Amino acid sequence: MTDPVDPAPATSVGPAVLPSLVAPRRRIGRREFDFDRQVAVMAIVNRTPDSFYDEGRDFALDRAVAAALRAVEQGADWVDVGGVPFSPDTPEVSAAEELARVLPVVEQVAAASDVVISVDTTSAEVAERCLAAGAAVVNDTSGLYDPRMAEVVASSGATLVVTHSLAAPHRHLPRPHYDDVAAEVAARLADRVAVALAAGITPDQLIIDPGHDLNKNTRHTLELTRRLAEVAELGHPVLAAISRKDFVGETLGRAKPDRLAGSLAATTWALCAGARIIRVHDVAESVDTVRMFEAILGWRDPVELRHNM
Repeated sequence: MTDPVDPAPATSVGPAVLPSLVAPRRRIGRREFDFDRQVAVMAIVNRTPDSFYDEGRDFALDRAVAAALRAVEQGADWVDVGGVPFSPDTPEVSAAEELARVLPVVEQVAAASDVVISVDTTSAEVAERCLAAGAAVVNDTSGLYDPRMAEVVASSGATLVVTHSLAAPHRHLPRPHYDDVAAEVAARLADRVAVALAAGITPDQLIIDPGHDLNKNTRHTLELTRRLAEVAELGHPVLAAISRKDFVGETLGRAKPDRLAGSLAATTWALCAGARIIRVHDVAESVDTVRMFEAILGWRDPVELRHNM
């Protein structure tokens, strides 16, 4: 465990911000990470018939498990299993149905791989069952809306992703307004982190997510991405969930199938601004992006050296 201390000022290498993290080295599930010298790739596995991007392609249990294990083969460090879309425009899902969707995926992937498994849920009941089944992370996009969530995570020793969002789960926030989006997101995350710490969660259990597009319009998300280093200054590893989101599509005028290049460009900027975990649909391309970033910073050796040798 690491005592809650104020992080030192960030440093930089060229255009890249290297945030000073309270607990950069940590064990998550069955894997070790050093976020001072490493970026983790989180693969999205949605077991929903109405998911944002794949629209139910991996809803069948065997396809969801296969998608998770394929992501591992492509280099993903962990897989994020979800059973409920964030969008309020999809039918509501009971906790029982959510568990029926995600629990068998967690169980089967945990039995087949040492990959880190996170469960994308706002329900403490779902989180508790999945952690007992082999998940090591709760990816809570509501920022601890469920009053039991912090208690469940604290008692389990799991990692918690604290995400910036303002509306209740599965509810719209019409025309969101921010006077200073980066400052307000950072302040809200600091408040949510304080709630987590007060519940007994330790700093080395925490990851923060600024919530790209969550209760934000495209201009908000672009500015938040540009100023992501201000969020990284909080001292906890930052997760950037950028992949194929609407702000990429609206910025470029691209439909979801055509947002890969824009997603990778925004992801690269986020890495330079201090993000240390990226949540992605396109695993192989994202792994290459991360490994190139790490190699440029001197964190990773080239696979081979032949040119002009």
